[in-house]
Amino acid sequence: MIYPTAVVAEDEAALRGELVEQLGKLWPELSIVGEAADGLEALRLLDQHRPDILFLDIEMPGAKGIDVAREANGRAHVVFVTAYDQHAIAAFDQGAVDYLLKPLAGARLFTAITRLKTRLGQGQPPAALAHALDQLGTRAAAAEARAPLRWINASVGQTLRLITVDEVMFFQSDNKYTRLGLKDGEALIRKPLKELIDELDPQQFWQIHRSTLVNVNAVASVSRDFRGRMQIKLKHGNEMLLVAESCAHLFRQM
Repeated sequence: MIYPTAVVAEDEAALRGELVEQLGKLWPELSIVGEAADGLEALRLLDQHRPDILFLDIEMPGAKGIDVAREANGRAHVVFVTAYDQHAIAAFDQGAVDYLLKPLAGARLFTAITRLKTRLGQGQPPAALAHALDQLGTRAAAAEARAPLRWINASVGQTLRLITVDEVMFFQSDNKYTRLGLKDGEALIRKPLKELIDELDPQQFWQIHRSTLVNVNAVASVSRDFRGRMQIKLKHGNEMLLVAESCAHLFRQM
């Protein structure tokens, strides 16, 4: 039997190792023939091994993942690894490529593996990527050009206060408003949580529930309540934040 082969290209060593480990558990028949820490190495491994599948980080030194994908067009099934989330998913949803979001989620990886097995089992050739890559490139450039939100005008009682996002421990939807949890109290803004998700730094603010974003720097500990639900204790104050099960993987290393 001929087993499928793959190259994993990801510049973050810990994430690359985690992806390889999870692939080994979820798809033991898959042979990882090469690992790359930058785009140029990915191109070399693509030419050397001609893998069936390429797991490809969008943002890498040397050569961007989008440029590597153009070289892989028609040669390998591509799965992008990305932190862009909603900024890029519309491009992926064309069906030509699949994607994994950072931090990695086992369920999403399982879905990608299932799709890949189907395509390989049916003998489908790698999809033409040109249209999806053009869309992705445009969205990626726009995301890079948009600096994360740093300041917010918020209402504290009858006072309008200028607050840095670093002061905010969490954002939570509250009817027509979004509530800001601060070390010294709380504030309200009219901007909906959906817009904040697009504007805040995703490395600093994680969505832990459909109604809540948390500042990872404000997290003191993570635990389970008597019902088994995951919850977050903050470094300041007594409020506990509920974590949706779909977001529990964010804290697996805590």
